[in-house]
Order: sequence, then C-alpha cells, then structure tokens
Amino acid sequence: MKTYNILFLCTHNSARSILGEALASTHPSGKFVGFSAGSTPGTSVNPIAADIAEELGMDRTRLRSKSWDVFSEANAPKMDFIITVCDNAAGEVCPFWPGQPATAHWGFPDPSQVQGTDIEKKAAFISVMNGLQKRLDILAAMPLDKLDSMSLKEVHTKA
Repeated sequence: MKTYNILFLCTHNSARSILGEALASTHPSGKFVGFSAGSTPGTSVNPIAADIAEELGMDRTRLRSKSWDVFSEANAPKMDFIITVCDNAAGEVCPFWPGQPATAHWGFPDPSQVQGTDIEKKAAFISVMNGLQKRLDILAAMPLDKLDSMSLKEVHTKA
C-alpha cells in the first residue's frame, strides 16, 4: 500500500502542527507519514503537545520545532499534501514545494494560548487533536491518488 507524506505547517511548529504530524504518523489506516514545520520555528515543542503525541504512540525524541525550509531542500522527502493549521501560516508566502503537492488550510485556534488550569489547557489541545483526527479520517477514506487542493480543502468543511 502506498503511503502519503503530509506536511503540517504552523508558525512556531510547537503545538498544532506537532499534533498533525503525530496523528498522521500513527493513523490506523497506515496511509500517512506525518511531518511538521514552521515559518518561524520556536525553540521547543509544547510539553502538552509532546505528551499527547507520545500517548498516540509517537516517539517523543523525533519531535522538534523546525523551519519549513528543511522540506524544500534537495534531499527532503517529497510531500503529497501540505496543510496549514494556523491562520498566520496560511497567510504567509510559502516556499516552493517540489512535486506540486495538494495544499489546504485546516485552521484551528492555538491551544498553547489558552489560560486556565492544567485541565483546561489540555482540553484545548485535545479539541485540536480531535478536529485533526476527524479530518485525517475523512482524508483516509478518499481516493488519495486523485486528490487535488480543492478536494483537500473540502475535508475541512466535512468534519
């Protein structure tokens, strides 16, 4: 079975995009390999996002904030899908992606900005995780070899 590389983009690559990478890489369909990056990556992964990724079965040592520039290098894996998960990254001028991957914006509020108790903060991350999971489930059920950017964007409205 062919696997599809999905790059999740967010400004700091510390929370939403990390969750996307973990969910895609551990998706029960086995159809995806997740990656993540940011336009201005932070210095570390949000600890709540890292905990959730680990709970999903992701190797915590693989998680790191990195620039999207690493995925435009000659030796970088070819992406099939590029998904922005924050409004800031969606509005930025992205690098050229080799192979013309399908692109979409699946926007979610930044869970790392939630103020409150630890339970309230984790609930915000879980909400983003659940939203991404629904979209990945819909995507996995689609004819992936025939998807274009318009179809990929429709996944966001179906979830």
